[in-house]
Amino acid sequence: MELRLQVFLARAGAGSRRRMERAMAEGRVTVDGRLVKEMGVKVDPERAVVALDGRTVQLPTSHTYVILNKPRGVLSTARDHRGRRTVVDLLPARLRKARLYPVGRLDLDSDGLILMTDHGELAHRLTHPRFQHEREYRVIVSAKPNQAALDRLNRGIKLEDGMTAPATVELLEGDGSTNELRVVLREGKKRQIRRMLSACGLRAVSLRRIRLGGIELGELGPSQARELNAGERRRLLANVGM
Repeated sequence: MELRLQVFLARAGAGSRRRMERAMAEGRVTVDGRLVKEMGVKVDPERAVVALDGRTVQLPTSHTYVILNKPRGVLSTARDHRGRRTVVDLLPARLRKARLYPVGRLDLDSDGLILMTDHGELAHRLTHPRFQHEREYRVIVSAKPNQAALDRLNRGIKLEDGMTAPATVELLEGDGSTNELRVVLREGKKRQIRRMLSACGLRAVSLRRIRLGGIELGELGPSQARELNAGERRRLLANVGM
């Protein structure tokens, strides 16, 4: 079955679908030796010779799925041209050899769950707003939000790049020494939670992602990584309709 070129590249683990569209527009992709920039081009995975930056790209026979507990101060990108530490640097040596990239991002000051994979289509389905897969966070805020602020956060906040989708935001009961929120989003705008809170006069003291889709961080320690087990892989693929 023929695939759109950017979909083929994503499924081959070369990067996210959006990133591959940019690579095509930049003239970095060839098919059978011919430069291709048009987004509508389709290829036969069994016959076409596709190359990205001169390297032949092929569909893998299997995929790798890794869960990582990203600490603060580590970039959630596959590589950094300034030489800063990235999530790939935290992977065991045998997994650093695989072409894994993070699904979505956590900003530098946040920590928690990062899913890394070479399965481009799964990454696309988890991150594209159209699919509305949940991301759950625990956020400690600078002050106790009142009910009006919680209602605004749940309905959606108008930011400079548009209105946020309705969310689930609730104040967790504790000993009164911290103000901890449970936040569930179904989209992923840049630094979204911090900006939503700021619009309500609140500041995120700490922000941790604990769930992405049906995958949970659990007891995984800071900077630790592990491959998903068979049950987790099945659940993850089922949740995205694959």
